[in-house]
Amino acid sequence: MKKRLFVKGNEAVAMGALEAGCRYYFGYPITPQSEIPEFMSRELPAVGGQFIQAESEIASINMLLGASACGARAMTSSSSPGISLKQEGLSYMAGSELPGLVVNIARSGPGLGGIDASQADYFQAVKCGGHGGYRLIVLAPHCVQEMYDHAMLAFDLSDRYRIPALILGDSVIGQMKEALIPHPRPQVDLPAKDWVVTGKGGRDHQKIVKSLYLGDGELEKHNWRLYEKYQQMQRDEVRFEAVALEDAELVVTAFGVTARIAKTALRMAREAGMKVGMIRPITLFPFPCQAFADLPETARKVLCFELSTGQMVEDVRLHTPCDRAVEFYGRPPGAGSLPTPEELFEQISRHYGRKA
Repeated sequence: MKKRLFVKGNEAVAMGALEAGCRYYFGYPITPQSEIPEFMSRELPAVGGQFIQAESEIASINMLLGASACGARAMTSSSSPGISLKQEGLSYMAGSELPGLVVNIARSGPGLGGIDASQADYFQAVKCGGHGGYRLIVLAPHCVQEMYDHAMLAFDLSDRYRIPALILGDSVIGQMKEALIPHPRPQVDLPAKDWVVTGKGGRDHQKIVKSLYLGDGELEKHNWRLYEKYQQMQRDEVRFEAVALEDAELVVTAFGVTARIAKTALRMAREAGMKVGMIRPITLFPFPCQAFADLPETARKVLCFELSTGQMVEDVRLHTPCDRAVEFYGRPPGAGSLPTPEELFEQISRHYGRKA
């Protein structure tokens, strides 16, 4: 029998990062993600790694940039206000085509808000909060096991495409404890890092990592190259979970912690004789556009659940055929608690009974 551990989501993502070969961590404490730097400060030295508690979130993202430029697997983490402070650095990393992992254990806002779970960082993550029109790989785990698995996946995708990766969690996934089955990092073929800045080393040319392009036509060419990379990811790296779509008349969609609750509500609906299916986006970018475009003919309506006033629903509406209705039900942070399965089941029942 494989070893089973009982750990928090925050610990699981740090464990997955170590298994992925991460040897440098730069961060700063903030609730509800502080177990990540705590774990890394304890465990990294034991594997020959380096932990630095930076003086700020801005410093930590720029340390990540520097470590990545030298070829290291490195990461940082924070919660929503801290991730906001990292946006300029993320733009510089994307513009410089540097890999690296950023973990957001999201909390409620805007502003200081509170430490309750929230999914209102979706826009910031998938549309990108920094300047210049870049994209990030964005993964949305919905359990502790996926926090572990997605850390390894995020590093591999980040290296393959030379693009920063972000794991968008929340305070529930980060703080909850579940069984975790650790396993070795899957063996994958990755391109050689022949671009890293390690000194001239006897070569007749320098290796330069930069995001500044001032020559005639250079910046346009650079941006089109980035665009083609994002298009390739949209073709090759989409990940989602489909549940009971074959005969679904109503399809629910949700990500992260809300998807867990929605799955229970879906089972309740199926037991009540309702033909309900589900699409759970795992990659928020690249978004599973085709999954919504290819809904079965039986599915006349999509119901989007979010722990916000509605953000992902805009992408759902954009890619769902125009002859299908898209409805939304959300609970913004600060409303008191997470929605219950019974609450979402009630919404499913109401929308299932109403014709599109």
